[in-house]
Amino acid sequence: MKSKEDILSILENVCDPEVPVLTIQDLGIVRDVHVISDKEVEVVITPTYSGCPAMNTISMNIKFELLAHGFEQVLVTEILSPAWTTDWMRESGKQKLKEYGIAPPQYDTMNNPRESDFVVPCPLCSSTNTKLVSQFGSTACKALYKCNDCLEPFDYFKCH
Repeated sequence: MKSKEDILSILENVCDPEVPVLTIQDLGIVRDVHVISDKEVEVVITPTYSGCPAMNTISMNIKFELLAHGFEQVLVTEILSPAWTTDWMRESGKQKLKEYGIAPPQYDTMNNPRESDFVVPCPLCSSTNTKLVSQFGSTACKALYKCNDCLEPFDYFKCH
């Protein structure tokens, strides 16, 4: 029978459909795994935003991945509490975002409640001379910024 750790390892293959460089493990949306039997498993996930349109695709991809690894019954349960926070993201996931051209979250929401106090560095040239263009970028979880030095626009993965 596969262990919880085995399942978590398998889930490393499931990517976020909106930011494909990140896995659901990088994002920290996998809250728990329950191995019910050698053919049945439940995966508990929390969306990055309530009503996130990617959650149906993520649930489907979790099921496909686990079915491909021999499970016959896969239940994906979505929970909203506690609410997801960027604090749950792996540091390696934040680095992947930067390498992909998206500025990662810049502060710890538990200890620093004011995002407006932080500068968002450009993920392309690392300049801190950046400007918010729009609170909403390519998806609801991102804001659109522009670097005043390299003049490139970039998404910022908002803290919450």
